[in-house]
Amino acid sequence: QRLKAAVHYTVGCLCQEVEEDKDVQFSKQSIAAISEITFRQCEIFAKDLEMFARHAKRTTVNTEDVKLLGRRSNSLLKYITQRSEELASGNMDQKEKKKKKSNAAKGERTPGEQEAAVTEDSNLA
Repeated sequence: QRLKAAVHYTVGCLCQEVEEDKDVQFSKQSIAAISEITFRQCEIFAKDLEMFARHAKRTTVNTEDVKLLGRRSNSLLKYITQRSEELASGNMDQKEKKKKKSNAAKGERTPGEQEAAVTEDSNLA
């Protein structure tokens, strides 16, 4: 029930933005109808994603399942693919930072730092 209310609130906010941009009005009934359709479609999407993962003998939905869900809309599929690549790239960057921090805490150097230290040592000698 709370989720349904959150969807209704969000749809109301989006309709308000459209009203301001396009100079149109939405009745309360139309906002309620859009909210209901949106909620039902999200339920269908959730079931489809669950079935895609289950078909692949997995218990976790992943980005490939989401891409499969968006396959009928080229622009949506392109957006999902782009965002998943950005997120994957961001995750790799975070892993690198964590690795550097843990190595620094242990007193270890990364390969680049080791090379810089050797160069510095040879310049001192």
